[in-house]
Amino acid sequence: MKTIVVIPARMAATRLPGKPLADIGGLPMIVRVLKQAQAAGIGPVIVAAGDRDIADAVEAAGGTAILTDPDLPSGSDRILAALNEIDVKNVYDAVINLQGDMPFVDPGAIAACAKLLHDSDGDISTVVAPEASPADRANPDVVKAVLAMEPDGRSGRALYFTRSTLYGDAPVWRHIGIYGYRREALTAFHAAPPSPLEQREKLEQLRALELGMTLWASVVDKAPISVDNPADLEAARAEAAE
Repeated sequence: MKTIVVIPARMAATRLPGKPLADIGGLPMIVRVLKQAQAAGIGPVIVAAGDRDIADAVEAAGGTAILTDPDLPSGSDRILAALNEIDVKNVYDAVINLQGDMPFVDPGAIAACAKLLHDSDGDISTVVAPEASPADRANPDVVKAVLAMEPDGRSGRALYFTRSTLYGDAPVWRHIGIYGYRREALTAFHAAPPSPLEQREKLEQLRALELGMTLWASVVDKAPISVDNPADLEAARAEAAE
């Protein structure tokens, strides 16, 4: 498989407008994510930018950006639009969708997502980490993955994703916003309308499960900071200052 990493980003985030360009330790957040993706060393990295300002910041840092329609409804729409522009000959048959709001994402987690897609028979791969605290179980902002685990405990087939509270003594897996798609799976996913469970939980990955796609998750040790609101941004700035 030939792999490409695509980072969707737009300025009009609901809870933190303009966050791709938020300064974190002297660098725009989108540039930090770009550098982490490049460090994974799994293939070229492009930013699917919904705004010229984002593209300018990426290009000033030596990266590649593709301008996409700012009104596209989701990150996967933005990724496919950029991919269809930059790869008209379908050279890349594996696509990593990396969220643009994880400035300290471990390059190893990105590589693990790509490896799992390559090594499994799944249509889609993703990444999970152990819960950070018991409070994660009841926090609707923490997306939980329900997995049928492999014997080694380092990967599992996804059965469901939820924002609801999970009970019992088994580990609770926090979902991390990294996806690997086989090219044909991304195209089929994009062609399908939002599914009932997706709309109920506000989780796009449930569309894939309702379509009958197989989704595997790789376990990493720790979830990275995800910047969704001003408090998260301050936490990221504090981490950059350490």
